[in-house]
Amino acid sequence: MVNNIFNQSITVTRKINSSKDRLWEFISSPGYLYKSHPFCKENNIISWEKNKHVDELIYLNNLTYIREFILWEDKIGYTLLIGEKNKEKSKVNWKISSNNNDTLLTITVYPYFMAKSPIFVSYLPYKLYIRPKLKSYLKSVIKGIDWYLEKKGIVPRNAFGKHSWFS
Repeated sequence: MVNNIFNQSITVTRKINSSKDRLWEFISSPGYLYKSHPFCKENNIISWEKNKHVDELIYLNNLTYIREFILWEDKIGYTLLIGEKNKEKSKVNWKISSNNNDTLLTITVYPYFMAKSPIFVSYLPYKLYIRPKLKSYLKSVIKGIDWYLEKKGIVPRNAFGKHSWFS
């Protein structure tokens, strides 16, 4: 799935103004992205059962991704595959942790973009374009979750700025 010739993962961690339990309750609930994701137009449930979690994320620009959860650890986090239906998928890890009484949320993406390309072709586009774009996106996603949990209201679309891939 992912060629790790160079470190292709992008990680963002943020302190969340919430308890670990409340954060988990929120990010494990069906359709939560609609409430907190600044680029989400719709978050439709395909399956939300004990051992099978699948949903559809429709971005503001109508790009549609399927999220298929492949590992689910109650109150710790999950791993999922995300991408367009019947196309390559990126792997994403969501993890809840704590540090000095702070609740932290970490999202790590292993993008499929250019993963099969030779390093001499993919290195610069990845470092100069893909990595910064994904990092900006992840920061907005986590800010949205924190905003929702703190203000208890739906995050306005493009609340933290537009994103050229998803707005």
